[in-house]
Amino acid sequence: MSNIDYNTRVVEMKNITKKFGDFTANDNIDLTVHKGEIHALLGENGAGKTTLMNILYGLYQPTSGEIFINGQKVQVTNPNVAIGLGIGMVHQHFMLIDPFTVTQNIMLGMEESKGLGILDLDKATKKVEELSKKYGLYVDPNAYIQDISVGMQQRVEILKALYRGADILILDEPTAVLTPQEIEELMVIMRSLTDQGKTVIIITHKLKEIKQVADYCTIIRRGKKIDTVKVEDVSEEELASMMVGRNVSFKVDKAHKEPGEVVLEIDNLYVKDNRGLDAVKGLSLQLRKGEVLGIAGVDGNGQKELLEALTGLRKAESGRILMKGKDITNLSPREIIDSGINNIPEDRQKRGLVLDFTVAENLILENYHKKPFSNKGRLNHKAIDDFASESIEKFDVRPRNIRQLAGALSGGNQQKVILAREITNDPDVLIAAQPTRGLDVGAIEYVHKYLINQRDNDKAVLLISFELDEIMDVSDRIAVIYNGKIVDVIDAKDADEKTIGLLMAGGGVDNE
Repeated sequence: MSNIDYNTRVVEMKNITKKFGDFTANDNIDLTVHKGEIHALLGENGAGKTTLMNILYGLYQPTSGEIFINGQKVQVTNPNVAIGLGIGMVHQHFMLIDPFTVTQNIMLGMEESKGLGILDLDKATKKVEELSKKYGLYVDPNAYIQDISVGMQQRVEILKALYRGADILILDEPTAVLTPQEIEELMVIMRSLTDQGKTVIIITHKLKEIKQVADYCTIIRRGKKIDTVKVEDVSEEELASMMVGRNVSFKVDKAHKEPGEVVLEIDNLYVKDNRGLDAVKGLSLQLRKGEVLGIAGVDGNGQKELLEALTGLRKAESGRILMKGKDITNLSPREIIDSGINNIPEDRQKRGLVLDFTVAENLILENYHKKPFSNKGRLNHKAIDDFASESIEKFDVRPRNIRQLAGALSGGNQQKVILAREITNDPDVLIAAQPTRGLDVGAIEYVHKYLINQRDNDKAVLLISFELDEIMDVSDRIAVIYNGKIVDVIDAKDADEKTIGLLMAGGGVDNE
């Protein structure tokens, strides 16, 4: 904490209240952040963390309350005002243009010009390289966004804020989409930023990371501030109970269970990526009734293409996918759902939800054509509403409003809507891709219990996650994917992080 200047309050938010109609997202919240500090905002999904930071960044106006930046009272009427005040925000869902290069994305809206409207890309590239070097944010300025990893895209977002002169950086759920290695790198970057006088506010619910990197932590529960604590003075358990208002179990309870017969079989599967190169290369795997099979691997080793082939979104080049002995290779997504496979997709906004539809509409996307939701082509709105009300209550979706547009929910609550839909379908095989991405500890505990519950009810669960802790806690067997192949399958009780980490990195694997 040596870099914190306690005499300089860079951010003071006083008595901030934000209402959306009858719903109070922020209720009289105070927040103070000092120069050179890494300050974590901790809270459950829908607690009001992102809303508070959207107010600081000028995306929302507070219903009441005051904001001071460097001791001066300010009106942050829009993001341009925030940028002028030295505030930058990296959103949970990145705001980048895929066909543009890194430099083009960073300079967008602040273009370097040679005069006569001609862009000076060389000057901008040089500036990007200097910033990259200064803050340890190494990224190729000429690479296209669509060709770089999620971790690299996040660096571009941070560089974009620094390029605009940000001294106060707000990072919204910065580790939600990163691999363990990228998370470690991000922690180093955050420290490097504060070492050079920047101030970082991170919105998160990952307790391990708060303990690792934050100096102070403000806890928000259901729109109200609970406390601000010095991170080194509290345990993860204390933070968790302040966040959810009860004790939380970090251990996944599961009794030993003998798996049954094979329900899903993948045999010598080949799948190409968007560039026409083999991403899945002769992959074989068997999933049994009554087990959770976890797939561990670093992002970009064929998980995405495997998932898309299993769910009918991408054509397999060769090999077979068998469901209960029936060949379902290259069937349509609806035929695959009808065969007994449901899927929690890894990207909730692109694949999981129609953001302009209501919660109720999203909950029946896969079954709107079936009874009781429709009869002879006419929707039964009462049945739809009853099902939606029951589901959002059971899965704790907040706010409790079935007419709310899915796009207006927090990321974690969007995930809960998807879970509610996929789980109530009662599938024989549940493919869960990053099922707890962006969820708080209370919700993670709930999801893990449900996955184990599926397995205990003789269903089969295929869990794909970049969270190694999650894979090791929830799975019965762990399959490690590397370079498009399963390189080993280990019994979870015999697995250790070092061995799996080595296999994930290609250690001891014949790289042909």
